[in-house]
Amino acid sequence: YSPSPIQQFLHRPTMARTGYAQGVNRGHVTQQRARPERPAAKKMVASKKTKLCREIAREVVGLSPYERRILDMIKTGGSAADKRVYKFAKKRLGSHKRAIVKREDIKEVNAQQRARAAGV
Repeated sequence: YSPSPIQQFLHRPTMARTGYAQGVNRGHVTQQRARPERPAAKKMVASKKTKLCREIAREVVGLSPYERRILDMIKTGGSAADKRVYKFAKKRLGSHKRAIVKREDIKEVNAQQRARAAGV
């Protein structure tokens, strides 16, 4: 990701104001305050409790029908299995990022199942 020239201009580092009414750095001289972190910055970080709850729910409930279908696609494999799984997940979930995350998640489930079968 690279910001557009307009975004670069708007978010450029600013010089200290001079106190003059006109000019590049015009305006009243003030001191910049350190702004507190916004709650949205912490939005995507899951707590230990949340992770544990999700793990237990996955164990109890299992996979949804479309996730089982993805798992079956992964198991049957083939040369373009990753791409087919991605396309299917993207159609169901609606976004590129969610599809990739789901594909990796189901691959991990498959690996755990294989490890459990090998261990028994």
